[in-house]
Amino acid sequence: MKTKKQKPLWHISVATTLEAEEAVGEKLAAIFGAAAASYFDLEKRTSLVSVFVEQGKFSPAATREEIAAGLDHIARCGLPVGTGEITFAKVKREDWAESWKRHFHPLVIGPELLVKPSWSQQRAAKKQAVVILDPGLSFGTGQHPTTSFCLAEIVRFRKTFVGGKKTAPSFLDLGTGSGILAIAAAKLGFAPIRALDFDPESVRVAAANARKNRVEARIQLARGDVTKLPLRAARQYDLVCANLISNLLISEKEQIVKRVKRTGTLVLAGILTVEFGEVRAAFEQMGLQLAAHRVENEWCSGAFCFV
Repeated sequence: MKTKKQKPLWHISVATTLEAEEAVGEKLAAIFGAAAASYFDLEKRTSLVSVFVEQGKFSPAATREEIAAGLDHIARCGLPVGTGEITFAKVKREDWAESWKRHFHPLVIGPELLVKPSWSQQRAAKKQAVVILDPGLSFGTGQHPTTSFCLAEIVRFRKTFVGGKKTAPSFLDLGTGSGILAIAAAKLGFAPIRALDFDPESVRVAAANARKNRVEARIQLARGDVTKLPLRAARQYDLVCANLISNLLISEKEQIVKRVKRTGTLVLAGILTVEFGEVRAAFEQMGLQLAAHRVENEWCSGAFCFV
């Protein structure tokens, strides 16, 4: 009996900048109804955002025009899209199945944490927590500088947390995306953990990732709008991570700071280096001081504590 021959896939990619890669990914996902993934080429300093789609489900010429219009819209919103080169290529299904595996490698955050895709065979070190996360639609695989900084701060805070033997540090994740930070916090023993995102698709993906890592019962995950958080916080947290765009961090600084314990730490990420000074000044006005920061590529992230 002959098996039905599978059609090849289209690999559609857009070359863009780090600043615009998330917006471009969302545009491709909206056009094709398929998860978009991105890869940053350090040498070329270019982000390649791609989707894989079955043949016959779209018109290449018309779709190219739709993507180009989307890039124009992103540029008008103030994000530099770089070359915006759009590429269509046919690939065999077996090629597609392996293609992204070359770009997503395990991420080691000291001896405490290992983040790896499901296909990785790398074994954890003794007592090293493991987060399994594959690239997908929602932001956050640990590969991006802002995410890796947040992970490093979660590890550092857990190591230095001063509390009773039976006391665990609490954690709030604002803009959870894939849920990677909340999942890592759960694996490292934080409790309670609350994670919010405005995008319902991100909430769905984060919930699925939490289930895959068997920590769904330890994370209170919900759709939430940072701009609608009440000034009077129902709870304050030992560690708060806000991986959001700069203008949102600044406009909602009061709501964010109100959720940090006086003895706690606030981690701010998702900030372009040229905008970090303005963000820092805004939070210093709220009584915080910069304790640590990292600059990587075009991104700057910082950890703040109360004075």
